[in-house]
Amino acid sequence: MGHIKKEGLYLGIDVGSVSTNLVTIDENGQITAKHYRRTGGRPIQSLTDGLKVIAEQCGNAAIKGVGVTGSGRELAAVIAGADIIKNEITAHAVAAQAIVPGVRTILEIGGQDSKIILLKDGVVCDFAMNTVCAAGTGSFLDRQAARLGVPIDEFGDLALRSVSPVRIAGRCAVFAESDMIHKQQCGHSIEDIVNGLCEALVRNYLNNLAKGKEIHGPVVFQGGVAANKGIAAAFEKALGLKLTIPKEYDVMGAFGAALIARRKMKNEKDPATKFNGFDAANSTYETRSFECSGCPGLCEVVELRMDGHVRARWGDRCGRWSSTAAESLKTAQ
Repeated sequence: MGHIKKEGLYLGIDVGSVSTNLVTIDENGQITAKHYRRTGGRPIQSLTDGLKVIAEQCGNAAIKGVGVTGSGRELAAVIAGADIIKNEITAHAVAAQAIVPGVRTILEIGGQDSKIILLKDGVVCDFAMNTVCAAGTGSFLDRQAARLGVPIDEFGDLALRSVSPVRIAGRCAVFAESDMIHKQQCGHSIEDIVNGLCEALVRNYLNNLAKGKEIHGPVVFQGGVAANKGIAAAFEKALGLKLTIPKEYDVMGAFGAALIARRKMKNEKDPATKFNGFDAANSTYETRSFECSGCPGLCEVVELRMDGHVRARWGDRCGRWSSTAAESLKTAQ
């Protein structure tokens, strides 16, 4: 009997401040496994736990390539062994294009940050990120939902039941909260207040990120907040455009990283992956940072140790520390 060759998979990893997401795709770019978990301020733990979960979902399929993205991408690249490291803008754009070819605008809202990406002829032509104002992110909704005593997963349905919208000042999370309390005291219904909060978040997002930008359809809405029907409805009302929300809205960064890895490995003459294997999840990792006083730059250098040995250093602009880490790794091998 001939041996049936099991097709390989490509792994995408997105380590962010709020969530760590892992996705595997097959040769055709279809998602075969996915895992979303809260980072909880412990990116290494979150990543190693995530690798264990995705390993179970993959069975004994071979990993042929690994792509990493997100704010913790350097960390993920060393621990998992990455073939390619990409920023979030590129990863999200690649993922959205795979689902909606010809997409022109990507709205992405996560727990701690949000971004807008504009494309023209399949190329990113403009983008903006918000990492400073809480009123344009998911954590703002979480906080207000808790204050109102409303489960966040019911937030969107409540907003859709609103009959007379209430305008809530959404320029800043602090003002929005005091304004919301004032509206409650005035006797407005919870549905109208929740809808007002959704519209305030959308107004904040568009004023901060989309000011002066022309938004064209098709529009894709992704990130954790895309699950909120109230926000999606508020965007459609504000933009006068229909939104597409991908089924994998919460893991689009990891999906994009996996697609980028697949493309890279298919173009390699010798497509040997740098993947460390799922066993990497069982090692002990620790990080420390120190300030380099070698020049006036005073770079903060991050050092990652695996089982007591230095595996990588990054953060130095001149390469003094990162290059020595790379050299010592070569000699150790």
